[in-house]
Amino acid sequence: MKIARFEHQHSVHLGIVDPDQGVIDLLPHEAGAADPMIALIERDLAGERPRGSGERVALKDVRLLPPIARPRKNILCVGKNYAAHAAEFTKSGYDGSAKSLTDPIPDDPIIFTKAPCTMTGARDDVLPPWELSHEIDYEAELGVVIGRPGRRIGRGDALAHVWGYTVINDVTARDLQVKHKQWLLGKSIDTFCPIGPWLVTADELDYRNIDIRCWVNGELRQQANTRDMIFDIPAIIATISGSMSFETGDIIATGTPAGVGVGFKPPKFLQAGDVVRIAIAGIGELENRVK
Repeated sequence: MKIARFEHQHSVHLGIVDPDQGVIDLLPHEAGAADPMIALIERDLAGERPRGSGERVALKDVRLLPPIARPRKNILCVGKNYAAHAAEFTKSGYDGSAKSLTDPIPDDPIIFTKAPCTMTGARDDVLPPWELSHEIDYEAELGVVIGRPGRRIGRGDALAHVWGYTVINDVTARDLQVKHKQWLLGKSIDTFCPIGPWLVTADELDYRNIDIRCWVNGELRQQANTRDMIFDIPAIIATISGSMSFETGDIIATGTPAGVGVGFKPPKFLQAGDVVRIAIAGIGELENRVK
């Protein structure tokens, strides 16, 4: 099941998406919920499967919004989780976490966060602060959405806590990463996390075999499969939950494959007017213009 959060005729709704038909079946309005998608997930976990109202709108006539409006914590992100990307990032000179140029693979997951203010819709513009940064990069990533809360989750139990998946572009200001000696400010600029176009329930995908691709202005830059991850989703969930409790609606960005702009020589950073398109098999696409 694919569930979107969207704006239509100046109102915000949730709906079940049928991409093949290009329509969204509206879900009943959730009055009073701080975040309607989180409330929907909680009801689903309690046995109340989402059901459309029968009122449909055309997908082309809506503005797709970030599926979760108010996650309860920052977006949790994994760095250097594909071997080829770890190598390209270490060789770029922008990486301060590698053991050496010849040993770029981390021994344990590298976890950082992006603030929720970064989230923007699947077709919305990315708005860099050009006065602060001119080294803007793209990162195609599979997003994981937590359903059942928990802490100290064992690897064997991890998938029981996954409610669904989405597509994420972990847009990054590389020069700010270097300037501030850590990743938060370079990752947490407003609009630097296009996400969506909707959530796909976990029963529709095999997390071990999902194709990820990214184009910039029609040029294929990234192409990989989740089987190439260094640390798979159960390992990521076990690692993060060892330190902090997961809550319903928490979002994990699971890392990007090789082919990011900083990996080219010379680097291919984004410019105003560029269009980044990310497609993840079984989920959908993001397409965002840099303004």
